[in-house]
Amino acid sequence: MDISAFENALEDIEANLEGSLDYGEIAGRAFCSEYHFRRLFGLMCGMSLGEYLRRRRLSRAALDLKRGEKVLDVALKYGYGTPESFSRAFAKFHGVKPMQAKRGAPVKNFSAVAFGTEEKNMTCEIVELPAKTLVGFRAHFKGVPFGEARARQEHSLYCATRGKQWLLYGAAGGREEEYAVVTDVTDEGYDFAIAYEADEWSRKALFEPAVMGFDVGRLGFEVFEISACRAAVFRTKESVHPIADYTALRSSLARFLQKYDFEFAEAPEVVIDHWHTPQREKRFIEICLPIKVNIPH
Repeated sequence: MDISAFENALEDIEANLEGSLDYGEIAGRAFCSEYHFRRLFGLMCGMSLGEYLRRRRLSRAALDLKRGEKVLDVALKYGYGTPESFSRAFAKFHGVKPMQAKRGAPVKNFSAVAFGTEEKNMTCEIVELPAKTLVGFRAHFKGVPFGEARARQEHSLYCATRGKQWLLYGAAGGREEEYAVVTDVTDEGYDFAIAYEADEWSRKALFEPAVMGFDVGRLGFEVFEISACRAAVFRTKESVHPIADYTALRSSLARFLQKYDFEFAEAPEVVIDHWHTPQREKRFIEICLPIKVNIPH
């Protein structure tokens, strides 16, 4: 998608904050599917489209109240069914009640997003990823799959589940790759799984209490079938500790959109950690975003 098409869609959103918005129509104005637009919005803005709309409407509502409009009128204008529901949302966002804002209490100002045209010096490779059968466990993360909120939740999950990871690493026969899989993305959050590739015999044995000595079902392990797909793959530099480079790479992904035209496929995002290589200085991480098409500019 050309960045100008995305900006045009944002302008349409801004012009219709007071009415009901159809996400499918918004995506159509940007010449892409609703799924792609939602993922793209999260990538570029660091929040879901629904969260962005909520913040912009509550920010605009505060200005309307300060101009003297009635609380009920403002609540209905921005899609709240009752003054009570509006007051709760308003207070949660601004830290003050609507009537306090009318009397001059300070409020937050959440501005519309805007994008520059600076390009980031980064490259990607378009590859055909093979199908994979993985074994792992998942957690539900809040927010969108891009941004600081994911980094914090991801770090916490990895630090709190070392035992599960070691067990799965053993079942995987000491393979070099460790996987992270992002699925079920909605405005409220998404599922994040840590997984490993194990052969069929090992997967079956892993779920046999007689073999393991206990029921691993209590650990929340499950099988993830990842279908073959075309993906845009971003890769960190090789180093002993590629995490910092991985974090910087994730924060720069939006700039990729100014160099390529593509559409997200409705398939899981997969991150491959090449962490267990014998040569520690050659560790690296790959971010694999499933796509439908790619057209270099």
